[in-house]
Amino acid sequence: MKLVSWNVNGLRAVINKGFEKFFKEINADIFCIQETKMQEEQIDESIKQIFKEYNSYWNSAEKKGYSGTAIFTKKKPNKVTYGIGIEEHDKEGRVITLEFDNFYLVDCYTPNSKRELERLEYRMIWEDEFRKYLIELNKTKPVVICGDLNVAHKEIDLKNPKTNRRNAGFTDEEREKMTKLLDSGFVDTFRYLYPEKTDMYTWWSYMFKAREKNAGWRIDYFIVSESIKDKIKESYIYSSIMGSDHCPVGVDLNIDSI
Repeated sequence: MKLVSWNVNGLRAVINKGFEKFFKEINADIFCIQETKMQEEQIDESIKQIFKEYNSYWNSAEKKGYSGTAIFTKKKPNKVTYGIGIEEHDKEGRVITLEFDNFYLVDCYTPNSKRELERLEYRMIWEDEFRKYLIELNKTKPVVICGDLNVAHKEIDLKNPKTNRRNAGFTDEEREKMTKLLDSGFVDTFRYLYPEKTDMYTWWSYMFKAREKNAGWRIDYFIVSESIKDKIKESYIYSSIMGSDHCPVGVDLNIDSI
C-alpha cells in the first residue's frame, strides 16, 4: 500500500503548480494533504474532478484561508472522525482519522509555535492531548500517522541546528514531545530505515534561496505503531517536487497483510 502526504500551503495555489500531475503519477492508495486553506464551499467542480477516482474527506478551519486537512483514499474507510474530540483543538481543521479493517490512518497538521514562540504553551497542550488520542487508538489496532508535525526531531533533521536551537520547530520542548510520542509505541518510518542519512529535508524557507541550497528541515513524517514496523517497505522524500514550501513524503507498507 502506497501512502503519500503533502503540506500544499494552499491547495488552490498548488493546483496551478503541478499538483495534479504529481497526484496522478504517484497513484497513491491514500493521499493526505495539510494546509488546504479552503472552506467546503470553495471545493468546485474542477477540484472535484482531480479526485474523482477517490473517496474524499475534508476538515476545514473555522477561520477562512487557514489550516485545513484532506484525505483522498481509493478504499472507503469504515469510519471517519474529524478532530480529536476536544473543542479547543478542533476549530482549526487539523486532524482527520480514517478507520480501516486493520489500521487507523491519522492525517495531522500540528500547530506552529510561531515567531517569538507565542504559541508554544498551546502547542505543548496540543502535543499531550494528541499523543493521548493516538495511544487510545493504538490500543484497538495499529495507527499510521502522517502530516506536517512542525518539528525537526534531531539535529540531523535540519541543516543548521545550532543557529535554530530556540526557533519554532526546534525548541527543546517540541523535540521532547516528539521523543515522548515515539517512546509511547510509535516509529518514525524514515529514520527507522535511514537512521544516519543526512541532508534529507521536507521544508525550506522561501527566503535566502534556502531550497536551492538545500538548507531545509525535515518536519513532515509518516509515523507508525511499533507493532507494524516490520511492515515498512520504503519511506520516501520527494524533494524534487515543487509547488509548495514543503515537498511530499511517502511510505510503502505491507499493511494489507496485518
